[in-house]
Amino acid sequence: MALKLYNTLTRQKADFAPLDPNNVRMYVCGPTVYDYAHIGNARPVIVFDLLFRLLRYIFGADHVTYVRNITDVDDKINARAARDYPDLPLNDAIRKVTEATEAQFHKDIAALGVLPPTYEPRATKYIRRVEGGEDMVSIIETLVKNGHAYVAEDHVLFDVASMPDYGRLSNRSLDEMEAGARVEVAPYKKGPMDFVLWKPSKPGEPAWPSPAGITTPGRPGWHIECSAMAGALLGPVFDIHGGGIDLTFPHHENEIAQSRCAHNTAVMANVWMHNGFLQVEGEKMSKSLGNFITIRELLDDGWPGEVLRLNMLRTHYRQPIDWTKKGLEESQKILSSWFAQDGIDTTARNQITPAVLDALEDDLNTPKAIAEIHALSAAKDVNALGGALGFLGFDGSTLRAANERAAESALAVASKVVPLITARLDARKRKDFAESDRIRDELAAMGITLKDTKNKETGEIETTWEVAR
Repeated sequence: MALKLYNTLTRQKADFAPLDPNNVRMYVCGPTVYDYAHIGNARPVIVFDLLFRLLRYIFGADHVTYVRNITDVDDKINARAARDYPDLPLNDAIRKVTEATEAQFHKDIAALGVLPPTYEPRATKYIRRVEGGEDMVSIIETLVKNGHAYVAEDHVLFDVASMPDYGRLSNRSLDEMEAGARVEVAPYKKGPMDFVLWKPSKPGEPAWPSPAGITTPGRPGWHIECSAMAGALLGPVFDIHGGGIDLTFPHHENEIAQSRCAHNTAVMANVWMHNGFLQVEGEKMSKSLGNFITIRELLDDGWPGEVLRLNMLRTHYRQPIDWTKKGLEESQKILSSWFAQDGIDTTARNQITPAVLDALEDDLNTPKAIAEIHALSAAKDVNALGGALGFLGFDGSTLRAANERAAESALAVASKVVPLITARLDARKRKDFAESDRIRDELAAMGITLKDTKNKETGEIETTWEVAR
């Protein structure tokens, strides 16, 4: 089967034909480095890592260029830096925040089995490139020169009305977008949907010499960053642009507008791919609801990174996913059962079976691929099973380490728990229910969950236990 991908731009699935099979090019929006990456951030990282692996398999590892950026200039970064390091100059504080957060991001996603991209540019390196070449300032000046942007009160804004088919990606007219969007009201804007390419910096904020003859130092808007990094590293038109569905509008729509109008091209990327939303236990993830979960918290709670990866891939990337504890437990059991078989060699990635490959080539149909892996496991085809697991990014290392830690912890806990359970059962036999309840409460305080069942043959109560996560 040829690789088929769903294209948000055309709203259909079609055969993937790269512009140059010797240099397949993909860009994916990366993190803004001001805080720990949450589990929603992990979804595009895992999804497009899998696509990167598939493209490398089909076209050759040396023929795929994958760019995932780091956004290191942003209002949220400024606010976090001022909060965490109030005694430092803001620029010094920003550097401490972004360097530490970027390092934490790399550590966390490495645990998820993610390959490093070919390039991982920092936005600040592409504002004004001392070595020359395309950057944010050069794109902005081109847009002003060709009539797609204008200067107003030390700002540079994109003139949305100058682009007749603006809104094609999100499939909405300008009137619809204007009615549904929260747009910044500013008297200097020609149109309400016009967006910022460059703005003046406040005192103490990061600042660079401004483009288009503006004398006040400033900094770029959010959307122009990705246009510059993608254009500089992949060219004016490339093969695939990816990210979360929440970025379709306004970020990706504005990227397209900037890049097409600066380069005078019909498209920015031929294929646009978006992963679906993520909920937690049936609700939108938010700090106000107390269900905001970071990758680091899950790893620190003892969940192996490979379990997090599998749990994400069990749902097709374009579908919404409900992230639940039950789902994680199921994923851990599935992965443990696969690696329980003797003789698995996950380094044999060239042994991926046609059935698994066909599933992945059908717009990354990971649920079908996982079903095929189940069949390989049931057939005890350890060579093909190992090849498939290795190809999907699983080698069993974090799973084994977690299981070993859990076994050691279980032994240590059991030495304390079993005597208490025995004492509780003795108290129940004496009908000393106050003591029985006291012991249950003591165990609960230790994080131990009990389950009482009646033995059908003897009629006696038997108790099993587990450590609550």
